Amino acid sequence: MKIFYEDDADISIIQNLKVTIVGYGSQGHAHANNLHESGVDVTVALREGSSSWSKAESAGLKVSTVSAAVTEADLVMILAPDEFQQGLYESEIQPNLKSDAILAFAHGFNIHFKKIIPGDETSVIMIAPKGPGHTVRSTYINGGGVPSLIAIFQDGKNPNNNTAKEIALSYAKANGGTRAGVLETTFKEETETDLFGEQAVLCGGMTALIKAGYETLVEAGYSPEMAYFECLHETKLIVDLIHEGGIANMHYSISNTAEFGDYVSGPEVITSDTKEAMRGILKRIQTGEFADNFLNDCRQSNDGSGGPIMKERRSDTASHSIEQVGTELRSKMKFLNSERLVNKDKN
Repeated sequence: MKIFYEDDADISIIQNLKVTIVGYGSQGHAHANNLHESGVDVTVALREGSSSWSKAESAGLKVSTVSAAVTEADLVMILAPDEFQQGLYESEIQPNLKSDAILAFAHGFNIHFKKIIPGDETSVIMIAPKGPGHTVRSTYINGGGVPSLIAIFQDGKNPNNNTAKEIALSYAKANGGTRAGVLETTFKEETETDLFGEQAVLCGGMTALIKAGYETLVEAGYSPEMAYFECLHETKLIVDLIHEGGIANMHYSISNTAEFGDYVSGPEVITSDTKEAMRGILKRIQTGEFADNFLNDCRQSNDGSGGPIMKERRSDTASHSIEQVGTELRSKMKFLNSERLVNKDKN
């Protein structure tokens, strides 16, 4: 598989386009600021009264309503939450989209599951950094970049006669992606693997494993503080080693005792039944069942904070003992508060 780097992309292509970023959340603030600092003409598109309006203006960015910003745009990057994209597209983006404007996404959810169906002549591309927006931004500021994916759903009419792929690579370069490397994929592959990774491993699998380990120790009579350190705090230390050089690199760094325990006990926790459950998760993603369940839940509140299922589970997590203990312990770790990735007042 070819990996695209700095010399493979022409940043002047995106610098000659007017770009509208719809949304100023985690990914939106990163894309908007990174592109702006790369010399791109960027406008942030938000609804009237959005709490993010002042944040974007304070960062030195142009801000406008969605319909007004889309009217002037050569490329529209939709970074609003997945559950709002279809409504935004149908009411404010599609009616105001120029005939040769490019539609861009950082996640293939709404295109792949056919919630948004663009016209045949509209170019539809994806530029997807493989990391949270706050990491995309902080890495860019520090002179690096986050590995990114590009995908072309359809190559239609484009400004300045560039191909959709050339435009996607140019955007990725302005966002810092080519500093780390850019891979080409498809909307289908990105969407399904991204959802699976989040649910089975990175978010759902990891948090469920952490809480189960913590509960096991506390129920056996160990102090909650010790359980927190052993099952949550040290997770980052291990993940950093894996991220740096793979699983073998982590095994090299830990003690022989820990490595032996990894080999003999890990398979008892992650069994063939676990893998079968993962296959079920993947199947629900592939069929669109998960997408429909998620959107149906969100529609029951439509307030931007999730539906009844998400709110109930979020409340359960907040009241879990591991969160109470962790909050107290982290408040005493001054080094954790010196340079936070997430600052809710700014991003």
